Amino acid sequence: MKKKIAILGSTSSIGKSLLEIIKKDKKNFKIELLTANTNYKDLISQAKRFNVKNIIVTDPDSFKKTKMICKNKKINIFQNFESLKKILPKKIDYVMSAISGIGGLLPTYKIINRTKLIAIANKEAIVCGWPLIKNELKKNKTAFIPVDSEHFSIFSLIENKETNNIEKIYITASGGPFLNLPKNQFKKIKLSDALKHPNWQMGKKITIDSATLMNKVFEVIEAKNIFDIGYDKISILTHPKSYVHTIIKFKDGLSKILIHEPDMKIPIYNSVYYKKNKDLKTNSLDLKNLNNLDLQEIKKNKFPLVRLINKLPKYSSLFETVLITVNDYLVNKFLEKQINFQKLTKLILRISNLKEFQKFKKIQPKSIKEIYNLRDYVHFKLETLGI
Repeated sequence: MKKKIAILGSTSSIGKSLLEIIKKDKKNFKIELLTANTNYKDLISQAKRFNVKNIIVTDPDSFKKTKMICKNKKINIFQNFESLKKILPKKIDYVMSAISGIGGLLPTYKIINRTKLIAIANKEAIVCGWPLIKNELKKNKTAFIPVDSEHFSIFSLIENKETNNIEKIYITASGGPFLNLPKNQFKKIKLSDALKHPNWQMGKKITIDSATLMNKVFEVIEAKNIFDIGYDKISILTHPKSYVHTIIKFKDGLSKILIHEPDMKIPIYNSVYYKKNKDLKTNSLDLKNLNNLDLQEIKKNKFPLVRLINKLPKYSSLFETVLITVNDYLVNKFLEKQINFQKLTKLILRISNLKEFQKFKKIQPKSIKEIYNLRDYVHFKLETLGI
């Protein structure tokens, strides 16, 4: 029997990687749904190539264009996620949530009750809405796999085991393009420099987050949420080769390390073939990398954003939505060359520390609407400040 799946954000890099995997094993999969925001041309092409009958295009203008192009084709076109019960009348086997940004939170939440297993690559869903996601997973008895390489690695090492025996979790960071750049040279950083990631091919936004190490702040929040473990038990180590993805030190004296090539297809592949033990052809063990791991603690004076971790509330709060929104807003300003690299990090630290936003540390998220309203409020406040 074919495995029925859906891909939210199928035109993203994660979505495309999953489709490349499925292309080699088409006989064992039936794609029930693909979605995109504005990239309707790629979405239509994917639907044709994989014989997909249902697509969602959320951008209004792109939706209209898709309707025009596909008016004589047997493809059901929807504009939002309100029709999920109609599209997926019974629980399917697997969903990949690969929509980028906080806009992916609602679709991720809504589709949980339509699938037996969900693989989540949407960072914002886990950072901002984990209590809501977790409750929905439990209520619908839906299994969950994190797709970020670090969190998938932790998941692989401690799957279904108690975390009480964990002394420390170390997640790794490549350090981005400026790991070895002297701090006094940061004032000369250009946008083109920040977009040159040494190991990963990613979108512009996440590449900048990697350069500032803000992505690691969010990954620590994710790890805390997913594995229900305190911030004091999570550390970040720089590792330029991106070969080691996590190290876990247990209280019994044992430590476990998980390595794989810096290729997102590996966690994606293992999520879609979860518990199937299907072979994936990869390179031989890289002894050169293993003999020179070059693991180091982060220089916080050089990458000050990691200090935010020490100021995070113990439990999930709306402040995480503030952080996501402030970072998104300012990274966009940097991408538009309205602020420089140093100002980017300074503004994130200064704005997130405003009393106006600090108060949200005491409020836990109770609904998706509340999270989205706060995002809009923070955005409005930033524009009012003239930043």
